[in-house]
Amino acid sequence: MIGSLLGDRYELLEKIGEGGMAEVYKAKCHKLNRFVAVKILKKEFSQDAEFVKKFKREATAAASLSDDNIVDIYDVGSQGDINYIVLEYVKGKTLKEIIVQEGRLSSQKAVEIAMQIAKALDCAHKNNIIHRDIKPHNILVNEYGIVKVTDFGIAKASNSVTITNSSKVMGSAHYFSPEQAKGSYVDSKTDIYSLGVVIYEMVTGKVPFDGESPVSIALKHIQEIPIPPKKLNQNISEDLNSLILKALEKESIKRYKNAKDIIEDLKKIKHNEKLNINTNYLENDMTRIMDPIIVENKKDFLNSQNDDNNDDDDDDFEDFDYDEYDKKDKNKTLGKRKGLNKKKLISGIVSVLIIVIGAIAGFLAVNNTSAKEVQIPKIVGLNQSEARKKVEEKGLKFVVIENQKSDKPEGIVLKCYPEEGTKIKKNSDVRVIVSGGDKVTLPNVEGMNLKEAKDIIISSGFKVGNITYNNSDFVASNLVISQSPKPIKDVEKGLSIDLVVSSGPRKKDVAVPNVQGKSLEEGKSAIINAGLKIGNISSVDTNNKSLDGKIESQSIDASTTVKEGSSVNITYYKYKEPVNIPPKNPIEKPSDDNIGKPSEDESNIKNDPGSENNNKNSGDNNNTNGSKTNKNEKTSKN
Repeated sequence: MIGSLLGDRYELLEKIGEGGMAEVYKAKCHKLNRFVAVKILKKEFSQDAEFVKKFKREATAAASLSDDNIVDIYDVGSQGDINYIVLEYVKGKTLKEIIVQEGRLSSQKAVEIAMQIAKALDCAHKNNIIHRDIKPHNILVNEYGIVKVTDFGIAKASNSVTITNSSKVMGSAHYFSPEQAKGSYVDSKTDIYSLGVVIYEMVTGKVPFDGESPVSIALKHIQEIPIPPKKLNQNISEDLNSLILKALEKESIKRYKNAKDIIEDLKKIKHNEKLNINTNYLENDMTRIMDPIIVENKKDFLNSQNDDNNDDDDDDFEDFDYDEYDKKDKNKTLGKRKGLNKKKLISGIVSVLIIVIGAIAGFLAVNNTSAKEVQIPKIVGLNQSEARKKVEEKGLKFVVIENQKSDKPEGIVLKCYPEEGTKIKKNSDVRVIVSGGDKVTLPNVEGMNLKEAKDIIISSGFKVGNITYNNSDFVASNLVISQSPKPIKDVEKGLSIDLVVSSGPRKKDVAVPNVQGKSLEEGKSAIINAGLKIGNISSVDTNNKSLDGKIESQSIDASTTVKEGSSVNITYYKYKEPVNIPPKNPIEKPSDDNIGKPSEDESNIKNDPGSENNNKNSGDNNNTNGSKTNKNEKTSKN
């Protein structure tokens, strides 16, 4: 694909990324002379006409979004069997790369990034676009710290693909909402759940649910309660902990109502303002059961009027005009010539009976609903078996989420969530923290940075053993990969714990690109994208203006294999305009020292053998010469 020209304007320069559904290339737009990113749908999806149609439609809709925190979409097109989207080119890293490198982010940084993601979602939701695939891989952070959310439209176009019939969405299973996992209706609150997962990962370095397969992870989203992030990172505030858990509520109605609300709470956390987050604020909202009751009454009513009693009537629920039906019924009654007043009286009595029956039915319905909600009994302070019995007698589930060291006897319930006295639906979970007694448990420090791990080991009464370093492509530098022995209960204090710590990803061998003849910016970009660093940059002067700004040489020859992260020095041409030197004047002004002396021309005239003066002495010269000749001759004779 590299070197291809799409749409007669986008030249693919290099591959910079790949996802489940598309590959991303850096390209140059020859029409506007700028770099862009081109996302090309993979062939297996390009063969699905319906998918391609949705891909283009949703991408076109996403192109209408305009927000500082959303990657701009410039163009959508196709060429042969290639379907592509042209996007803003963002120079930076994905949020996933940042999390892997840093292990976990500070609360302040996580809140700042979360606010920008939420702003992007707020813009999209106002334009009736649901992302459906919010995850760190789709969030870019440029070199100035500005967050850019990408893949709008593509995620929504994939609503016909589920984890059961395609492997292409497996990578997103960690960020699925429960309703996505069930294949149910999704709305803007789906994105809020996924945002909650992203914030959870930012502050803990881990996703709330993990498993061996996408299906097992999806089931955990539906069934299991996440470990509160504060249990994994004690540095985060209670308010941020509550905000994350509210975003991760299983029932969408209990989550934040919209992205704007979560932005407001994030702002308060940023400015250290106190929050009052109630994750069960809609537990007793009785209106939730009214819709099914109304639909059921409509159905019964229609069925009583239909001899066919078929299922097609369901499609007409919303269009059925009860007033019109009453008018027809009334006209029939008025059409009778006899017994008019009697029938009116009967009709009135029937109406009253209907109202009374309706009231009784409503009363029974409310009481029936109330019966479905039960109050959590007092269980704090009871032993585990007794507390379990009380909870299960109420039709609730008793779930132990943590055994915590305590001065209370082992097995005593220390806390429960929701709190005692709260009304919740039957079959709901009552999550409890149980005392582990004063027995010593070997701490789990895997995933922590080395300093934190050492502090916890020592404060728990153990010793830090041997520390070794290994490369890891999955665990960030300076985080604990594994420990020995593993976390176990009932061990003696003073035991040494050996640690294996990550020294970061293993440096790969990469080929040095050929940057000679490229512009300085293109050359630097090629070197960085190859996983190398820019070393010293120097320049050489040139009188050739066409070479200005182009790279003259590089310190490591092209195609040479070096370790990732090596530095490459480059030298580029710098145009320097030639200096014009004026010609020398042939007529020189005589100096004072030459006044009175014969000029060079005069001297030449005097020395010219053809001049008059020289001719005058020619005879003498000849004589002299003759004398000399004779003398020589005599000498010769002698």
